[in-house]
Amino acid sequence: MVAVMGKVVVVTGGRRGLGAALVDEVLARGASKVYATARSAYVDERPRVVTTVLDVRSAESVASLAELASDADIVFNNAGVLLPSPLLTGDFGQTAETFEVNVFGPLRVARAFAPVLAKNGGGALVNMHSVLSWLAGSGAYGASKAAAWSLTNSLRLELAPQHTQVVGVHAGFIDTDMVSALDRSKAKPADVAARIVDGLEAGDAEVLADDVSVTVKSALSGPVEHLTFSAAG
Repeated sequence: MVAVMGKVVVVTGGRRGLGAALVDEVLARGASKVYATARSAYVDERPRVVTTVLDVRSAESVASLAELASDADIVFNNAGVLLPSPLLTGDFGQTAETFEVNVFGPLRVARAFAPVLAKNGGGALVNMHSVLSWLAGSGAYGASKAAAWSLTNSLRLELAPQHTQVVGVHAGFIDTDMVSALDRSKAKPADVAARIVDGLEAGDAEVLADDVSVTVKSALSGPVEHLTFSAAG
């Protein structure tokens, strides 16, 4: 388990939505510094926040972040993208972009920060998945989140020797710009952020950040035909 108090934290995609809520949450719990990233430059006037540009599609950009945040103890892999891309009929470029950001992006960040976390005592890596990791029907996005879930589970084993806690987070629909067009029940970003950090500090390997994730996770032992997008409520 890793307590946030006094730690240096990295939050990718920290400008808005869940990322911004995570920045707020770790600051409230006493983080000494937070590196918050976005694809374009922005300003956060709080003295403990360092904003910086990050493109998770670029190995060079990720390496620059790891060099800047060489004092990091905790990394939240939150940056992601949701593009309308059915697997058979969608634009293949959008499908490739989805995997570049949602799968290879977190892997680039993990690879770049693994030696940083090892040097600083182990720390923690927290990867954002989705309830759609387990549900069919959301095209390239769901497929990318399923891949990200598998990625996290393997990274947990590979990072164990250096005592890095690896946390996988599953959440349903969160009230952010990414899903603003969906007419679904949505959790508040602040509530989800609090549950994520609670799990981190409790030493959990997996956080089910809302009731819909708990419900869908319990259905994984049932017929695969029941694991569809409609099950997310």
